[in-house]
Amino acid sequence: MQNVIIFGASGHGSVVLDCLEKEGKYNLIGFVDSYKKKGSRINGYEVLGSEFDLPYLINRFNIVGGIVAIGDNWIRKLIVDRILKIVPNFNFVNTVHPKSILGKDVLLGCGNVFMPGAIVNANCTIHDFCIVNTNSSLGHDGVMESYSSLAPSVCCGGNLYLGQFSAVSLGVNIINGIEIGRHSVIGAGSLVVESFGDNIVAYGSPAKIIRKRIIGEPYLSTSKKQSLPSLRNLQEVRSNLSI
Repeated sequence: MQNVIIFGASGHGSVVLDCLEKEGKYNLIGFVDSYKKKGSRINGYEVLGSEFDLPYLINRFNIVGGIVAIGDNWIRKLIVDRILKIVPNFNFVNTVHPKSILGKDVLLGCGNVFMPGAIVNANCTIHDFCIVNTNSSLGHDGVMESYSSLAPSVCCGGNLYLGQFSAVSLGVNIINGIEIGRHSVIGAGSLVVESFGDNIVAYGSPAKIIRKRIIGEPYLSTSKKQSLPSLRNLQEVRSNLSI
């Protein structure tokens, strides 16, 4: 099996680890994490260093690729950009848990994660670095643009269009034919019966626009919030968008 690494040794990283192990397609070497002590162990795997150690790690362990296990869509993009600045041709792999289901003629980009119980129905397109989380479902002919995500137990009807960097939170239900723009967040437990544009926060039953949203604004509860904004100063590097 080919050797890979996980970027991010948080709780989300542990779930991605579980997907990789159970999928049995790759040999995991360890974690790369700038905020964890080098040499510490997470779920039996060593933290090998930071992204800046990548050239050395690739050479030493014959690493052929990896996956970014960061739950926040915008922060995931910043980490991908940092990796591509250090190793421009780095190979980002997908991981599909064996208890998830991908339907007929589903098209995948790179760097995507499909958690246990995730269902992607026929003719969907998942671009790059997306998350389809535990027990979430994407109806037929759905499109998830790069760096978008479905949280656990989201249920989407057919023909959903989810824009880049947008997040659908825990337990949301979305009817058929909905479009959600870029950098938007749908709050937990909402019922979505109308389309929404870019840069908004919407929630409720039915969901309504609550306010505008700033690009990169945190939406997940995490102890890293205070230290991560410094990453935003990195020069933007266009990620590979390949389907």
